[in-house]
Amino acid sequence: MSKVSLALMWHQHQPYYPDDVAGENPMPWVRLHATKDYIGMLLHLEEVPEFHCVINLVPSLLKQIEGYAAGASDRHLEVSRKPADGLDRDDALYALDHFFMASPDTMIRPHPRYFELYQRRGMGIESAEQALGRFRERDLRDLQVWGNLTWFHPLLFEKDPELAEFKARERHYSEADKTRLLEIQHEIVKQIIPLHRELAERGQIELTTTPYYHPILPLLLDKRSSKEAMPGVELPRSSRSNYPEDAETHVARAVLSHRERFGSSPKGMWPSEGSVCQDIIPLLARHGIEWIATDEEILGCSTQGKIGRDGRGHVRHPELLYRPWKAKEGNDELAIVFRDHALSDQIGFHYQRSPGQAAANDFIGKLHAIGDGCRQHSTLVPVILDGENCWEYYPDGGVSFLRSLYQSAVRDHKIKPVKIGDYLREHPPIDTVPRLFAGSWISHNFAIWIGHDEDNRAWDALDQTRRFLVDETKSGRRDQKSIDRAWEELYIAEGSDWFWWYGDDHSSALDALFDHLFRKHLRNVYVLLDQEPPGSLFAPISRASQARPAHDDPNSLLRVKVDGETSYFEWINAAKYVCGAEKGGAMTQVTKGLVAAVRFGFSVDKLYIRLDFAGAARDRLSECDRARVAFVDPADCEIRIDRPATRRPAVSFHRLGREVECDDLEAATGKILELAIPFARLKTKPGETVRFYVELFNGETGVDRAPREGILEISVPTPDFERIMWQV
Repeated sequence: MSKVSLALMWHQHQPYYPDDVAGENPMPWVRLHATKDYIGMLLHLEEVPEFHCVINLVPSLLKQIEGYAAGASDRHLEVSRKPADGLDRDDALYALDHFFMASPDTMIRPHPRYFELYQRRGMGIESAEQALGRFRERDLRDLQVWGNLTWFHPLLFEKDPELAEFKARERHYSEADKTRLLEIQHEIVKQIIPLHRELAERGQIELTTTPYYHPILPLLLDKRSSKEAMPGVELPRSSRSNYPEDAETHVARAVLSHRERFGSSPKGMWPSEGSVCQDIIPLLARHGIEWIATDEEILGCSTQGKIGRDGRGHVRHPELLYRPWKAKEGNDELAIVFRDHALSDQIGFHYQRSPGQAAANDFIGKLHAIGDGCRQHSTLVPVILDGENCWEYYPDGGVSFLRSLYQSAVRDHKIKPVKIGDYLREHPPIDTVPRLFAGSWISHNFAIWIGHDEDNRAWDALDQTRRFLVDETKSGRRDQKSIDRAWEELYIAEGSDWFWWYGDDHSSALDALFDHLFRKHLRNVYVLLDQEPPGSLFAPISRASQARPAHDDPNSLLRVKVDGETSYFEWINAAKYVCGAEKGGAMTQVTKGLVAAVRFGFSVDKLYIRLDFAGAARDRLSECDRARVAFVDPADCEIRIDRPATRRPAVSFHRLGREVECDDLEAATGKILELAIPFARLKTKPGETVRFYVELFNGETGVDRAPREGILEISVPTPDFERIMWQV
């Protein structure tokens, strides 16, 4: 048999979660994966120093790890730190909703106390609100501990007696215990980047990179490249808008980031999602990238099907797959290797159901079979997958499998674990791919990120924001610092992860939050340049997150006197939205706003809106100098209310940003704020839907928004509205 060079490449990546403009981070996954997976993969390598491999580190992940090492926080960590007897209701509900976000079978059930709390919670059966009464102070404290402790890698408990004793105690943790655990967590996070550099400098691992915020490079260069694999794909309206400058920035900054953190420039790259096309060759070569990796199906398509698998999954012409190739464009050239996706998937999806040693033996056996099937002197088998997500589903976090695999591979004289860069220097590619097919590691196309209505709407929103930013950059009206920060937000929004969750390909309990973060980064572009974001950026793109805020519908016509005061019966038939009523799932309001509730309804010819506060509106609105009602439908309309705390505030109507003279609007503030708007002013017809939200400002600073996420909806009444409602 041919000697098999095993090229394992672990891809470490998380989306860029922080909202740096708001100073908030709603997701803890970088921190939790740091103590479970990033450190764990390094500890495995330290155990077997003869084992060589590649670790791909996405720069935006490293940026977040460095942030945590320097003291950054997130909502999960903030709730973890609070004394259990000091948790307010919102904090406790957050904990009950978010501290069980782990694989129940492998990360909760094996720990009796954690599983006891899980059963008490009734996940999927009852809401956090319903379960809260069953949790005492000590239960909440133990949950705070286990919501972090289950994310510590098993090897840490083997190496650290303090952690082992801590885990064995299982219950009745003190506040001092919890504080100590979070201190250890922070100490581990600080080790992640230095330990990667240490293993690279002693020659055990090769570190590679990915474009900075993990964009799909071919789609930045030309969205129409998606038609190569999907000729009939429906493209976004902005399909002719290309962003080669942005692609260049993501690559250049990735190389610079790598050099600053690890002391040398990367030679290899895993393009985001293994996404390649012919046009990326000169781009990457310009920045010193010498080799890239992608999936075997790209090689099959690039060679007109010469390489592929038969009906039983066996590789046709294995000697062509298990070798490096060249990709050329003009005078530029890259080496390229193609992952064995069957072997990669075995680790990612299948070996979790087998004993670790048995799974490792099966893997080694498959490598032997590949060697037997190849006639060349040296056979390269690239196995490339996430180095973080799959271990959650292994009963022991993958410890027995990886230990057995690494030890078996270095002892087997027919197998040589290699770094890809080293292999390429010893065995430079000879054959050239005729033309690099445009596609990704998933089904050799870009269907995950473009083509679905939600994906396309996201691309159009991105394009609209980018056009605005380009114009502002050229105008010279803004200081360079603000311009740079705005571009940073746009680059973040170009990351592939937001598009991953749009469409019907993937879904999670956090779809709404991913949707929110994408649009928030786009809104931040406008905010940083002192402009109002378009109303469309406040409306969800994802259908999974388009559940209407918790409000009912009007059930009769209103007869309201706009005077800032009210009686019970005046608004009894209006729709009511209670601020914060939609929280409890993935979206949780972090801070309480001024507005307590919004009521709205109509007469035959007018829309009525009422704002309630915790206290009299005239007092609470003294914190604001402006309020507005922004309409998503009809688009580009808004009502502005200046000095809203006054008895009869000034109210004006604006269309397309310009004030329209009118004298038919009414507003009054007293115990409540009331507003009346003629439907004729909005140019709406009976049966049409009006969508809006309300905002409060102090200067240019937004003080509150209702709803915090999403919009309020109401249908313009038809002439027979009351007759229909009476019959119902």
